[in-house]
Amino acid sequence: DSNDDTEDVSLFDADDEVSRRSKKSKIRHPVASFFHLFFRVSAIVVYLLCELLTSSFIACMVTIILLLSCDFWAVKNVTGRLMVGLRWWNQVDDDGRSHWVFEARKVSAQGNKASSEAESRIFWLGLITCPMIWVIFAFSALFSFKVKWLAVVVMGVVLQGANLYGYIRCKVGSRKNLTRMATSYLGKQFLRQ
Repeated sequence: DSNDDTEDVSLFDADDEVSRRSKKSKIRHPVASFFHLFFRVSAIVVYLLCELLTSSFIACMVTIILLLSCDFWAVKNVTGRLMVGLRWWNQVDDDGRSHWVFEARKVSAQGNKASSEAESRIFWLGLITCPMIWVIFAFSALFSFKVKWLAVVVMGVVLQGANLYGYIRCKVGSRKNLTRMATSYLGKQFLRQ
């Protein structure tokens, strides 16, 4: 199935844009890096401090969901493309069938990477850590019987988990490659022990 394969494409001529920028800078897209973490961390901070600052659950819920939505959009449409050269989306063909597309930026002929190692670390650290924090919040809300907060936390898990899954599929490729990579990793860990 060709829909499961990662396609190598040029993302809006991003390679040309990056080659014009100074190679001295470790973070080539500081605004994208800032907003990649800003919305994620802000949603977590608002969730943690919400009950201390106000008694209005609705205001807190709306604020958190707006921050999570801004984060989802920014990571999916901007920071993933700029910081690591990956993007994903859903496309509906003429027959009405839905196809998921996962793209990775082509490596230039000179072997230059369009994203810096610092940006890549920031991207993947934020992408992996924050959904794990929301999962911890989900268990916390469930076991402390804070049912009203469970809906907010589930939104955090779903939105940030969707981005994590999409970018892992972009990076690894097809489902078969993802399964092979997980099996290889677990095998190495087993042999190491």
